[in-house]
Amino acid sequence: MVKSMTGYGRAVETVNGREFTVELRSVNNRYLDCSIRLPRSLSFAEDAVKQAVKNTISRGKVDVFISVHSEGAGDVKVTLNTAVVEGYLAAMKQMAADYGVRDDISVSVLSRMNDVFTVDRAEVDEEQLLADLLSVVNQALENFDAMRAAEGRALENDLRSRGGTILELVAQVEAGSGQTVLDYRTRLENKLKEVLANTSIDESRILTEAAIFADKVAVDEETVRLRSHLEQMDHMLTTGGAIGRKLDFLLQEMNRESNTIGSKCSDVRLARIVVEIKAELEKIREQTQNIE
Repeated sequence: MVKSMTGYGRAVETVNGREFTVELRSVNNRYLDCSIRLPRSLSFAEDAVKQAVKNTISRGKVDVFISVHSEGAGDVKVTLNTAVVEGYLAAMKQMAADYGVRDDISVSVLSRMNDVFTVDRAEVDEEQLLADLLSVVNQALENFDAMRAAEGRALENDLRSRGGTILELVAQVEAGSGQTVLDYRTRLENKLKEVLANTSIDESRILTEAAIFADKVAVDEETVRLRSHLEQMDHMLTTGGAIGRKLDFLLQEMNRESNTIGSKCSDVRLARIVVEIKAELEKIREQTQNIE
């Protein structure tokens, strides 16, 4: 299956009292460049998330955004430090008695004193927390991959269509190339008749000149290789996987063959057909930049 490098995926899931939100988005890039943004409480999970991304994506600039929200206060336990509170109360009552000030001790006053409360955070099972997070990451990756696959199918259809168009144009070049040799021979023979007037024409000389010209303008080797490259492209599209860089290299070879064909085509009509072939190859190259 052919996949695009651009895509978006999102998953929101509550697991064991925590709501995880995972978003992925990617754009074209020559290699895999993965950036993870997550809260400090999940910093230990960065490498595992990157590995999950690598297992699904081989090329592209991928940004992953992760947030977590805890439902309830299960992770935090607040207790009253009774020894400290009793010490504060005794000292405040002593102050009221010794200095004759109003005793206005209240909960709000005591709660502002240092060390009145002890805040303990429950020990986090990082292994379980990581498993919970990765389950949501994998959901987001599935959604992300589905979007890339849908766009990949559109790219594949476009490349196959353009490949078929190039094959039709190549057939026209092949047919026209033979006619070019025949036309050259006719022109050569007519020119010799005009120059030599009543003198007999050396038929073998005409054949020799035509053969030399035919060798110069022959595009059989180039069109055969171009057809072979198009077959390889079709095979790659059928096989699927991360074929973007392979296609890019194959396009370079196809452009090389089309340039050679163009340099051999002296006929204006054939030259125009070669321009059309190059235009289709350029469109294929542009589309290939989007393939993983």
